[in-house]
Amino acid sequence: MARPRKPLLSAERIVATARTLVDEEGLAAVSTRRLAAELGVSGPSLYNHFRTKDQILEAVADSVCAQVDLSMFEDGRDWRTALHDWAVSYRAALRDHPNIVPVLAHGPGRRPAGLRLADAVFGAMVKAGWPPAQATSVGALMRYFVMGSALGSFAGGFVDDEAAYDPAAYPHLGQAHLLADQQEKIDERAFETGLTALLEGLTAQFERLRVPPGV
Repeated sequence: MARPRKPLLSAERIVATARTLVDEEGLAAVSTRRLAAELGVSGPSLYNHFRTKDQILEAVADSVCAQVDLSMFEDGRDWRTALHDWAVSYRAALRDHPNIVPVLAHGPGRRPAGLRLADAVFGAMVKAGWPPAQATSVGALMRYFVMGSALGSFAGGFVDDEAAYDPAAYPHLGQAHLLADQQEKIDERAFETGLTALLEGLTAQFERLRVPPGV
């Protein structure tokens, strides 16, 4: 019988393998040698698709951006609802791949999916009536907020040892040891609270922009 053929090496396979490594072990786990071993190929064969490790990480970051839903900017939703739904989708993608956030935080660079994301948000805000300068600020603000929320868990940052919270030193943290058990619920609620506050503030600003001077 013929020996089974190994799957052909492709950019997609390299990115998928690198993304798994980043998810499971962090950015430091990615090297051309490690990727080659995981893929069962020789190191130099990777260079047919990517010249450097940084290019691979950029491609991983872009593959995460590609998971973000952008349909809300095209299906008639008002700008506030669209921003809310996009932020939820964006955070979900980053929450599933938190270790790649430091690469994404550098900005879209030349990444196609990242640029499509920026283009969709900016275009929708301008179309809704935001002046271009303010539309840029809205996109930046939302990006800061979503990425910040994905960098770590607030509730998960508290240890579950009651003895760590001496009431003499921390009189208001008597229940802090319980936070970690409610991590997902608390973090989700905090995200929605912040997102609602941001959108309410943006709505007020948008309404002021629409009022003619002197009225």
